[in-house]
Amino acid sequence: MYRSLFAPDVFAELDRLQRDVSSLFDLSPSIRGFARGGYPALNVGSTPQAVEVYAFAPGIDPAKVEVDLDRGVLTLAGERAAAAPAASDEKTTLHVNERFAGRFRRVISLPDDIDPQGVSASYRDGVLHVSIPRKAAAQPRRIEVQ
Repeated sequence: MYRSLFAPDVFAELDRLQRDVSSLFDLSPSIRGFARGGYPALNVGSTPQAVEVYAFAPGIDPAKVEVDLDRGVLTLAGERAAAAPAASDEKTTLHVNERFAGRFRRVISLPDDIDPQGVSASYRDGVLHVSIPRKAAAQPRRIEVQ
């Protein structure tokens, strides 16, 4: 009937709160780029033949997306226009705006065995796919013993 003023485990709640606050300021670089949960969301994977990067970015103009590869670092940058009505109109009220709009930049460190000459990028159905092949010498191969 009555709710307690304190959680059953106050220290566990304080620990959870500290983790939540520190994750807001986590800007350490990783394979996912900077800032956990950035835009666009990325899937990065590798096969013996290539490194595959999928960026989930619906609503952007593919002609305005910059894909750069420099010294083993892949950079995806661009801009997504706002889809919400402008708040400058007196009759317009924006209640919730959860869709990202504005400039974005994601940085991904790649392995040393990639071939920068064979990079390909395509955009389809809101997904940017970048494929970076591995060097031929780095690919595993079976050698027959005679």
